[in-house]
Amino acid sequence: MDKYNLKVLNEFILVGITDRPELKAPLLGILLIVYMVCVVGNLGLIILTKMDSRLHTPMYFFLRHLSFTDLGYSTAIGPKLLANFIVDQPTISYNWCAMQLSVFSIFISSEIFILSAMAYDRYVAICNPLLYTVIMSSKVCQVLVVIPYLYSLFLSLLTIIKIFIASFCGHVIRHFYCGSLPLISLICSNTHEIKLIILIFLAFNLVLSLLIVLVSYMLILIAIIRMNSPEGRHKAFSTCGSHLIVVVVSYGTLFFTYVHPKSSHSFDTDKIASVFYILVIPMLDPIIYSLRNKEVKNAVHRTWRLCLNILLKMNCKIR
Repeated sequence: MDKYNLKVLNEFILVGITDRPELKAPLLGILLIVYMVCVVGNLGLIILTKMDSRLHTPMYFFLRHLSFTDLGYSTAIGPKLLANFIVDQPTISYNWCAMQLSVFSIFISSEIFILSAMAYDRYVAICNPLLYTVIMSSKVCQVLVVIPYLYSLFLSLLTIIKIFIASFCGHVIRHFYCGSLPLISLICSNTHEIKLIILIFLAFNLVLSLLIVLVSYMLILIAIIRMNSPEGRHKAFSTCGSHLIVVVVSYGTLFFTYVHPKSSHSFDTDKIASVFYILVIPMLDPIIYSLRNKEVKNAVHRTWRLCLNILLKMNCKIR
């Protein structure tokens, strides 16, 4: 299809996760459950950390924004992915494709820097506990969140403009969503510049955010080793455990997707990795923080009891 016809159609065809009809129903069921758990878990954490006054601390402030970014990029792609399982010819409009890529880029970039901010927060809490409330003030926390959002917005707009001002020679996206790499493969003109921009910013984002995490945990480890009390060491490890698990899973998947050798690169491999970090990781994050955190568990119990009391009072008034 030539450029003129593509503009008239004003849409792309998505290949999807699989072209095997017998796998579509099971995949739809599994991914629907995963997405529903993701939405309920992240929305629950956002509401819980907002409602419970005992969770109004820097750590849970960052956790709330982590859940927000998880919910953001999974929702940018999840519903469309699920809807495409039940149509014969999965398509996405030109404008919605740009919007999907833009929203996904904003939230996925913001998340890795929020993970870095959480690592810095744990460093201050363990290495400078007496100055914790001073260093991690509400203004500092807001700045550590606002800057990643603004930076990610700028980066997303730059990428979108560079990609969508170009002319496309094809209309079939070899993926289940509008990713930058599948879209670049459809561009007619030289893509060296846009690839270089994406590579530079991707390397900068991953290296800088991971460096902050590694330095923070290196200092935390040194501080824990110097502790004389076994109970203090255990408490310090327990406060970092959930975040460490999330960091390892998130960065491991991102590095596998974007840094593995070209010889092993394929869109099928990308699809598997993409499903994992678009739906599975956002589902796992609230579960990890809920199962390993007593404060979150206690907050859930308090909120549940509060809701039950409200329902009982309403029931009594109705009677």
